[in-house]
Amino acid sequence: MAVLFGALLIGGSITAFSNFGGQNNSSSSDPADIQQLISNLTTPVIPGAKAIGEDNAPINIIEFGDYQCPFCARFNQETKDELVSKYVDTGIVRFGFKDLVINDLPKDKLSTLGAEASYCAAEQDKYWDYHDEVYRNSRGENTGWISNDSLVGFANNINMTNITQFTDCLDSHKYNQLVVQNDIFAKNLGLGSTPTFLVLKENSTKIAAVEGAQPINVFDDVIAQYLNNTL
Repeated sequence: MAVLFGALLIGGSITAFSNFGGQNNSSSSDPADIQQLISNLTTPVIPGAKAIGEDNAPINIIEFGDYQCPFCARFNQETKDELVSKYVDTGIVRFGFKDLVINDLPKDKLSTLGAEASYCAAEQDKYWDYHDEVYRNSRGENTGWISNDSLVGFANNINMTNITQFTDCLDSHKYNQLVVQNDIFAKNLGLGSTPTFLVLKENSTKIAAVEGAQPINVFDDVIAQYLNNTL
């Protein structure tokens, strides 16, 4: 069942995701702080990893996910394309992705490695192609399907322009700290499960959240509430 709650403007202050894990990690009555939070949510991690959709789309949806998360893969395979065709391609929604790493093991940290690879792909303007290819090949949590070899294989599958550049980037762990920072940002908001989608409307201080691999009708409902100003 969908979980629809999150940060709503309550009594002049914003309370961020107090329903996630019982945490209440961020509250502020300062509109500047609220706008800074919204800016942080909607700003691309690096230029090549921009959200898809029109920059002036009235609604932003930001997915927080882990590349080893089977429910993220399910959303990507079953719902994302319809969400994109119905709302992104029509100029209503801008859709972005940020890392929330929950499936790393201390000895290998393969979820982090997968996220690093996505930014190596972004250097060659292949971020979303690569993102989708990884999820198409998902084999669950910590089953060994993510490795340097498989990640390079995914790059070949999408015809990465310069495989040597991609491989060198991956081997160098160039984007490791970027992934760590993304993860800290998500967890500081109180997010603890993947996928979680934060939904926000332009010029609004209300942020809703949808948790889990939900079908398109759940997003239909949230988007309609924003467009009708009933949320």
